Amino acid sequence: MKWALLSDVHGNLEALQAVIADLRREGAEKIAFLGDAVGYGANPNECLLLLRELTEFMVAGNHDYGAVGLTDVSYFNAAAKAAVVWTGERLSEEGRTFLHRLPLVHHVGGITFVHATPNEPGEWNYIFTFPEAEKAFRVLLGELAFNGHSHSPIILAKEWKGRVNVLEQGAAILERGVQYIINVGSVGQPRDGNPEAAYGLYDEAERKFQLKRVPYDISAAQEKIIHAGLPESLARRLSEGT
Repeated sequence: MKWALLSDVHGNLEALQAVIADLRREGAEKIAFLGDAVGYGANPNECLLLLRELTEFMVAGNHDYGAVGLTDVSYFNAAAKAAVVWTGERLSEEGRTFLHRLPLVHHVGGITFVHATPNEPGEWNYIFTFPEAEKAFRVLLGELAFNGHSHSPIILAKEWKGRVNVLEQGAAILERGVQYIINVGSVGQPRDGNPEAAYGLYDEAERKFQLKRVPYDISAAQEKIIHAGLPESLARRLSEGT
């Protein structure tokens, strides 16, 4: 089975459409979404509808819950807070109901799918340090977890009673007896210095993960953000990949 792993679309329809075209060319058989369909971008309803039609399942991100009042957004920066308020005011009733019902975590055949961390998924923590990674691995039910949230792809690996290691971002063959937490980056707002949309492909039979980068019409997404009256910084960072 070949999975496509998408996360952090954030209302960027142009990026999502480009990724969908690419994953179809790659022959992805199942699509999982790891949270934050909305927030920042100008097409929350359109992106949510596309994801609902395409995905095997979706989990909630902090912006998804924030837009419908299920999580506190007081810690969001000014631009993020303005965007989540704007999004909440424009969500369809159907979309709002759907976001309310999204789970925080989903498990399939020993794989954990989560937006933030396997431990305390509703706290919206990040895995930026080795101690944070250790805590996440400690509660991992199987050998593999996919997440998003940081908008920066990374592959973390941990052997039994061993230390956490950082692997090459591009691709990896997953070894038996080793646990992995793989951040698939962001479709709609990458923050690793590369503005191209990011998503992951995982071939269960070959145990192979590959990070894909897909160019898209950034200027069109930026124009929509400006036209919608959203903060200009949200448009600017799309071309910067930050």
